[in-house]
Amino acid sequence: MQDGDEGGGTPGRSTSVITRTKPKTKKPSLYRVLLLNDDYTPMEFVIHILERFFQKDREAATRVMLHVHNHGVGECGVFTYEVAETKVTQVMDFSRQHQHPLQCVMEKK
Repeated sequence: MQDGDEGGGTPGRSTSVITRTKPKTKKPSLYRVLLLNDDYTPMEFVIHILERFFQKDREAATRVMLHVHNHGVGECGVFTYEVAETKVTQVMDFSRQHQHPLQCVMEKK
C-alpha cells in the first residue's frame, strides 16, 4: 500500500457499485381453443380438423371429438394469444369452405 491509501480507494472519494437489475419479464397469457358442438358437422370432419390444425393423432382427435359431442364443448389445445387466434381463424375458415357450421372459440386460461 502507498502512504495515505487506506482501503484501496482514492483518498477522499467513496466507492459505489453499480448493479444492473434484470428486467422482470412475465410469461404471456395462455388461451384455450375450444370447439363447440352442433347437430350438423360430421364427426369425421371434426376429427380431420383436430388432426390437421392441432396435430392430434387419430386416437386423441377421436377422444376430443367425443368429448365435444357428449359435453357440448371440448379443448383442442392451449396457446399464446396470437397462436390461439390464428388456430380459431383457420378452423372457422376451413369449416365455412366446407359448408359446416362448426364453431371454434378461444378463452383466457
